[in-house]
Amino acid sequence: MAYKRILVCLDGSALAETALPHAQILASDEDAEILLLRVSANPAAEFSFSDPGIANSLIEEMEAETLAYMQSARGRLQKAGFRTSFLICQGAIAETILLAAAESHADVIVMSTHGRSGVKRWLLGSVADRVVTHSDLPVMLIRPPGV
Repeated sequence: MAYKRILVCLDGSALAETALPHAQILASDEDAEILLLRVSANPAAEFSFSDPGIANSLIEEMEAETLAYMQSARGRLQKAGFRTSFLICQGAIAETILLAAAESHADVIVMSTHGRSGVKRWLLGSVADRVVTHSDLPVMLIRPPGV
């Protein structure tokens, strides 16, 4: 099977970026496009009822930071010779990843895992687990060293 579009999930952390070298190898082997995805949470929503001005200001700041981060990540990959684009979405993380993968016609999803186990995993859940369980696509999970 040839992969033509590789969806890489990023959250702005160095941990999530450990998936990038793996996606680059896969993209090189397949001459594929790397599609970066960032699913943004909206913690400012809780302020919207008490002070809409604060909520709007926080949202604008988060959107600007997210856009700058994604442009930087795309730029690094393009400089290395990869065809790259990005999406920024909002919503429930696992569900939004799956929806973005379907709508973008991705062939594979690449993402890092936080490596949680036991009670932490039970309490916090696992985005990676939900993506793997519900995806119709192959999912490459990268467990960062030392996690």
